[in-house]
Amino acid sequence: MARPRTLPDSDVFAVILQRIAADGEKSVAFSAISRATGLAGASLVQRYGSLAQMVEAALNWGWDELDRMSVAAAGGADGAEALGPKGAQAFLKGLTDLVGALPMGALLAASLRHPHLRPRAAAWKDKVEGVIARHLRDHDAAVIVFAAWQGQVLWEGLGTKSFRLKDLVKKLG
Repeated sequence: MARPRTLPDSDVFAVILQRIAADGEKSVAFSAISRATGLAGASLVQRYGSLAQMVEAALNWGWDELDRMSVAAAGGADGAEALGPKGAQAFLKGLTDLVGALPMGALLAASLRHPHLRPRAAAWKDKVEGVIARHLRDHDAAVIVFAAWQGQVLWEGLGTKSFRLKDLVKKLG
């Protein structure tokens, strides 16, 4: 079977993030990504330069996607969502649904190992907490809800059934 001549960066980056999520960052190699995408290893080298640059580009793309999904879940750029605990619940459920196959936990973990990507993670956290705080009108409650949501996403991703986030939001809202 012939190799594809082109493949969008987004498809390559999705493969890289999935590989990081499944087997860790050390499992990403030009040869592995070449096999997974069908692109020639030399094409990947030519496109991204070094392995570190390719991984960093994939992580930045992941944050761009997460930012885009967060805006969409919050009601778009105008933020025209319903306020209150139900709005906070709807926002987090919508964001969880949008994130879908994007390995958020792996993206965060890898970004924390790259000092220059930590600000992206922190900025995203602040944005999401800000949306939750706008709904609940309480920043401290938003911090708690965000942490609980991230814990839920992490543990449910590992097959563990967690508590119902909406119960926490009701109590804090």
